[in-house]
Amino acid sequence: MNDSTQSSLRDLWQHQPFMRFWLARLAGILANQMLMVALAWHMYEMTGSAWDLGLVGLFQFVPALIMTLPAGHIVDRLNKVRIYSVCMLVQAIVACLLVWGTHTDAVTREWVFFVSAVLGIVRSFQMPTQQALTPHLVPSHLLQRAVAMSSTGVQAAVVGGPALGGILYALHVNAVYASCAFILFFAFLISLTVRYHHKPSNAAVDLQSVLAGAYFVWHHKVILGAFALDLFAVLLGGVTALLPIYAKDILHTGPEGLGILRSAPAVGALLMAALLTQWPIERKVGRYLLISVAVFGLANFVFGVSTHMGFSIAALMVAGAADNVSVVIRLTLMQLETPDDMRGRVAAVNSIFIGASNQLGEFESGTTAAMWGPVGSAIFGGLATVGVAIAAVKVFPALAKRDRMLLPSNQSK
Repeated sequence: MNDSTQSSLRDLWQHQPFMRFWLARLAGILANQMLMVALAWHMYEMTGSAWDLGLVGLFQFVPALIMTLPAGHIVDRLNKVRIYSVCMLVQAIVACLLVWGTHTDAVTREWVFFVSAVLGIVRSFQMPTQQALTPHLVPSHLLQRAVAMSSTGVQAAVVGGPALGGILYALHVNAVYASCAFILFFAFLISLTVRYHHKPSNAAVDLQSVLAGAYFVWHHKVILGAFALDLFAVLLGGVTALLPIYAKDILHTGPEGLGILRSAPAVGALLMAALLTQWPIERKVGRYLLISVAVFGLANFVFGVSTHMGFSIAALMVAGAADNVSVVIRLTLMQLETPDDMRGRVAAVNSIFIGASNQLGEFESGTTAAMWGPVGSAIFGGLATVGVAIAAVKVFPALAKRDRMLLPSNQSK
């Protein structure tokens, strides 16, 4: 590590508002991941239904889809730290309700659907707030390192959260829910100490302003292509919703094994993030994006046909590494080409794409698994993802031919 790198990292650590928010965000995502593992396993234990697992994703996605664009407008107008604090507090209350409901045997299939809907609404505010707040907490020359450090923390939480959730679930489901409540309340308290100079957006409160982020993305075809490619790839190729079925019925493991499977993609993503930090993608970014999506599909296909735990973990790690390349390229393009006063609304559009690819993808996986079985669902999704990458060459030629991340403004569209 050279002197300039050490100096940049020291400067970043000296920005206490950013470090406090980084800690609050790390805690919040860790608890989110633990909660998702517990809810999925809890639902499957109650019903044994792949269809119900898919519905959990749908109940998260639909409220988030409805609320995200208005949420982005609110994020641009109101204090972002306060919004994030409320998100943490609401999720802590939800976790406490799950503790009570499980202790009194009140948790039912409908309970899980209701909780999923509430978490979906909260996420519609949390995700654009997280993306839009970081540039306000550090000076511009440290922004790239701040984003990289945030990404590292997120991946660490995504790795540790499912594994910790699985271990605690093996003790008792309420061990997970109670831990989540404690961690989320801790994130709430830490976020209250974060301060920044809040400058509300001057945009009028009307439909045109609410939709401004979507309008911006639609007219920037490279960003639109990157968002759409990621959406359809993960929607079709993601196997997250199938993991409880694979863990229990195919790989014959318990909640600890499920936690490891859930963590495997994040381990791959974390390793890839380290590589991209050392050797960033500077040329042929469009080509690398398409290749990464195709590799993601192939890795999920391999996972679908695997019956060996170690081989399945390796396939998920490759899928996570490939997905991380797509994420890095998409977020970098978005940050470089979005005006400061529209960060919340453009981040909200990105949240819709992420939510669709994750939550709606879980519904697609559950539906196809109910029709063809989990193996058939994974095989179809993996091959369809490869097809999406091939089709994108024709549908989004500007993205496929994109060479550098940053182009002159008259070429960026």
